Amino acid sequence: MTAAETRFLLDALRRARTQGLGAAFATVVGVQGSAYRREGTRMLVLEGGAQVCMLSGGCLEAEVVEVALAALRTGERVLTHYDLSEDATWGLGIGCGGSVDVLVEPVRADDAPLNAWIAALEAGETAALVTPLTAPGQVFVPASGDPVGTLPDPALHAHAVHLARERLALREPRAATLPAPDGTPLFVDVTGPPPQLVLYGAGHDALPLAAQAHALGYDVHVIDPRPAYLTPARFPGAALHALDADALHAFTPGGRAHLIVMNHHLDRDRLCLAHALHSDAPYVGVLGPRSRAETLLEDLRREGVSFTPAQLARLRAPVGLKLGAEAPEEVALSILGELMAWRRGYPGGFLTGHPGRIHDAETHAAAPPLPGGP
Repeated sequence: MTAAETRFLLDALRRARTQGLGAAFATVVGVQGSAYRREGTRMLVLEGGAQVCMLSGGCLEAEVVEVALAALRTGERVLTHYDLSEDATWGLGIGCGGSVDVLVEPVRADDAPLNAWIAALEAGETAALVTPLTAPGQVFVPASGDPVGTLPDPALHAHAVHLARERLALREPRAATLPAPDGTPLFVDVTGPPPQLVLYGAGHDALPLAAQAHALGYDVHVIDPRPAYLTPARFPGAALHALDADALHAFTPGGRAHLIVMNHHLDRDRLCLAHALHSDAPYVGVLGPRSRAETLLEDLRREGVSFTPAQLARLRAPVGLKLGAEAPEEVALSILGELMAWRRGYPGGFLTGHPGRIHDAETHAAAPPLPGGP
């Protein structure tokens, strides 16, 4: 579930609670073969049949709404298997060649683990919700602090908490259904703060990059010394910061930040590149040709500013995928495409001719962990 989808779901859930309407989450918890979305995709179904967000391309939702309305009447969780093959007799006749498992769970006022999960989503906190798919119970596991909820089987509970902690340590935690030692499938859903994108520079080419990143759910920050450029009208939804030594000292990007140097001004770029590489951000990109980044680094060395090999290993220069991008909107697409691939552990490239699956749980699991964990 993307950060943008999370916003839509939470807004709808708040409105439903204000109006006294019942609501249920429908979540993809298993995918076999090809499917439109992956594990962790959520849809909200409201009393009366309204839905928010989608689990597929639109062909699965009507069936899931009916299941959710029935679950709202009984108050019980429901796990349903959907065949998406071309077999219209036994399946849904969609032709995707795969199948999905969807968990429907009513949102109840007395469901402490689920409500703790919703509160974590609201606050953008790092946490996990573990649900046994063939056994009762549910447990909410924050990044720090005690779990909320207890599974009836102590051994299963301990393993669920362990899986959640492991998952939360990944660079890009993803929802997944994982087996317990006794064979019980455990669905581990994860949440965290939205990814942060910091743009050093508020020029014309920063506009589409900020706008596209905001639409994808990034927490966007823009840093520039020019008040006329650094305005909410130019960067709606972004946090704006003046570019001076004091402001840079006060702004400290963390371990989930992605920094792009794009001032188009050598002095400012040197200052910003030093700030970026000395931060804890795992991803630092420099816009422009490779030679420009090399010049910036050489100038900083002459000024006595040094970097460790580990700091330099985080540098992406030139930043972006090799798409032949020219216009600012195309460059923004190239940069965000590389960011998505890097965060999720994929190399990028064409899908045509690729021998493996489009989405690969092992690739997600193999993405390097963040320094210091979640």
